[in-house]
Amino acid sequence: MKNRLQLGLLGVLLAAALWPASAPAQSYPNRTITMVVPFAAGGLTDVPVRILAAMMQERIGQNIVIENKAGGSGVVGGSFAVKAPPDGYTLFANSVADTQNLHYIPVPYNAVDDFAMIGTIVEGPALVLIIDAKLPYKSVAELVAAAKADPKKISFGTSGPATSPAIALTQLNSLAKTEIVGVPYRGSGEAARNVAAGGIEGVFAYYSQAKPLADDGKVRALAVASPHRIASWPDVPTMEELGYPNFDHRGFVGLAAPANTPAPIIAFLNKHLNEVVHSEAFRQRMDALGMTVPADITPEKLAEFMRRETARQGALAKLSGHQPMTPPR
Repeated sequence: MKNRLQLGLLGVLLAAALWPASAPAQSYPNRTITMVVPFAAGGLTDVPVRILAAMMQERIGQNIVIENKAGGSGVVGGSFAVKAPPDGYTLFANSVADTQNLHYIPVPYNAVDDFAMIGTIVEGPALVLIIDAKLPYKSVAELVAAAKADPKKISFGTSGPATSPAIALTQLNSLAKTEIVGVPYRGSGEAARNVAAGGIEGVFAYYSQAKPLADDGKVRALAVASPHRIASWPDVPTMEELGYPNFDHRGFVGLAAPANTPAPIIAFLNKHLNEVVHSEAFRQRMDALGMTVPADITPEKLAEFMRRETARQGALAKLSGHQPMTPPR
């Protein structure tokens, strides 16, 4: 009898200990969820997240709102989200910036270990090397030859040292032994428009920024910075095809929560994330942006990719003289 009473008491104590952790997960979600986007509204991170939120809230029966917290190349939004309660009601849209920033600027958190990954939303778009259509260069080889013949004559727009357009230009200069000058703009979209207006020779711009200008005949696309050609732009070769190895500058958008968010909540969000992004309606909207939905969307895959990409971005940072910093713990 005494043993049975002891076992019963132990069971009650265990249930009481587990209840605070399991109860929130069982009732989740019972109020509005906030998705923090660390960039301005209408950008390449913001748009997929807004579409995801609109489609996901219909499935889970709760409102999902977007909160744009731009600044510091995404660090302002990341700093806010990482401090939120780990209850599944504040989520974070991570991106390629999270794998680049720490090599160039102070970042007060670890972009992988301080978050619980939920899964990748989309991959891409790729950067495209475009030049003013009025220039005579018809290929990357001709552009490089001109840049070598008259160093620093050619200028490309960039969007800050810790951004893909600037990193891509640094890699091109390093591999081609050129000195194409980087001119900072507020974004690659603004730089692309200035190329089209004849104000600057070229830029590495994202597909969705470059394609409309090329279709209008205002810019000429010379190469794509991705491992494969873009299906909707099949005549534009990749940089790798042209002899520039490891020239891969694609974006991505993922979804994460603060570390220690309960596993059942992460599983719930991953399930609905998969259902939305693999729907035909979502895919079609991403195709128009030059983005693709990966087949295997798991928390583990996103964390693994971010670690691998962080190391690769560290190697690219060295090309411009930066010494990669150690991720904060």
